[in-house]
Amino acid sequence: MFEFLKRNELVKRGLASGKTRRRRTPNDLLESLEYAPFAKWVIFSLFVAGLALLIFNGKQPEPTKNFVVALLFFAAAAAQLWINQPKTFARSSRLLLVFSVIFVQLAVTKIVLILCQSGTFDLFKPATAALIAPYAFAPLVLSVLLGRNHGLYAAVFVSLWTRVLFGDLDVPLLACAIVSGFTAVYLTLQVRRRSRLIRAGLGVGIALWLLSLAFGLIGPIDPLSPSAIDWQTLSLQSALAIGNGILTATLVGGLLPVLEHLFKITTDISWLEASDLNHPLLRRMTIEAPGTYHHSLVVANLAESAAEAIGSNGTLCRVCSYFHDVGKLVKPDYFTENMNFERNPHDDLQPTMSALIIIAHVKEGVDLAMKHGLNHRIIDIIQEHHGTSLVYYFYKRALQQQDDARAGGKIMNLREGDVPEVSQESFRYPGPRPQSKESAIISLADMVESASRSLEKPTPQKIEQLVNDLIAQRIADQQLVECDLTLAELKMIADRFRFTLMTMLHTRIAYPKQDTKTTTLRPPEVLRPDVMATTKRPASAPPVSAA
Repeated sequence: MFEFLKRNELVKRGLASGKTRRRRTPNDLLESLEYAPFAKWVIFSLFVAGLALLIFNGKQPEPTKNFVVALLFFAAAAAQLWINQPKTFARSSRLLLVFSVIFVQLAVTKIVLILCQSGTFDLFKPATAALIAPYAFAPLVLSVLLGRNHGLYAAVFVSLWTRVLFGDLDVPLLACAIVSGFTAVYLTLQVRRRSRLIRAGLGVGIALWLLSLAFGLIGPIDPLSPSAIDWQTLSLQSALAIGNGILTATLVGGLLPVLEHLFKITTDISWLEASDLNHPLLRRMTIEAPGTYHHSLVVANLAESAAEAIGSNGTLCRVCSYFHDVGKLVKPDYFTENMNFERNPHDDLQPTMSALIIIAHVKEGVDLAMKHGLNHRIIDIIQEHHGTSLVYYFYKRALQQQDDARAGGKIMNLREGDVPEVSQESFRYPGPRPQSKESAIISLADMVESASRSLEKPTPQKIEQLVNDLIAQRIADQQLVECDLTLAELKMIADRFRFTLMTMLHTRIAYPKQDTKTTTLRPPEVLRPDVMATTKRPASAPPVSAA
């Protein structure tokens, strides 16, 4: 309350702005629930209750025995997740995603089984249930959203629970479920277009069709007497098996945007859609800050190449690099890449004020990103790409002015306390430091690209020395202590930076100047009509296509 009154007083006196910058305000309740142990127990209890509802509902023999088996599978599933995926197990939202997707597949399978056993529809017969159960739904969703390990996890355990719903353990049906799930994961290792999901669904359908033929779920087929085969039934069963995979993949493609929004996950499909350079902020940058725009494109190339070298998300790095310096749109002329050759606006400012303007581009970038509804990962990287590093140029300039003031003070007999102190904290970015590998890679790429512009006659040795020195400075300044990069990965990143910079900063051959003097043509009757055909080019002349 008192802070609000103080701010109003400053605004009235013209000492503060009436506008407030947008800030990311995390929800304290959601943050507490994310890592709360009781939230995990609630999710586990709801899932077990859902299993009980599915097993005890319907005409299933020995439901108690099957429920006990399902509980044993659940204990194994929870232990497997705790051991192999500790980050997923630690977050309640990820647990909710995994078990809710698995439960949805089990519920749909139970509905299909009830419809086929009821005989209400002629198309759905008891033998048809094994062909139209959505075996690949959970593996497809979790593979695309969380990665292949989660997809394989879902493929194994959802197949076991599906067999419990069907009743007795049937090995052919269990094999169909597991192979369908594994096929779905294999075909979605790198999905960057939604059409790839349909291809994966087609592959799942073909795999299910082949297994159904091998195990006799389709047919019967007697190759010795083709006339005795019911081709109509065979065609219908084949269409159901193949269409099962395609329909499942289509539903997954439609649900992915909803799940991404609910669980704050961004897939490669969404990152590729966000890489469109026609975004309003990027279009503004091409006009108002063209130097920053070009710098961002080069940083994107460096970051994507380095991320792919260590197995991180290169598409994420490219998109976030486009927007990492978007805050420079507020005062573009105060940044080196956008300055003209006539005047440097920092010449009229004190180093502390210059540093404030430079540092403010991070907060201004967050403000613009939130205003335009950019992805939360982009906002995080805008905040983190400078960490708590030092604005070294203006810090040294302030120290130099302090030394000059002390020298002048000795002549004028001024006291030491009259010389203004220079605090290093005033010249540091607010942070936080990079929290992920992708954020650290973009931070390093941003620094390396900016410094490489100052190289005169760049050579491979100069580029390598520059890259190694800059990364060593970031390590010494403890800017990489909160991300997961290892020394081996940093070496791979440095090698990829060096290679990419060498291809971009290579020198060109200095061509001789062309003679622009006008020559007087001889009279037409003196010219030979075949002069170009008969005159031979010197052996040392450059090729005609040289540019």
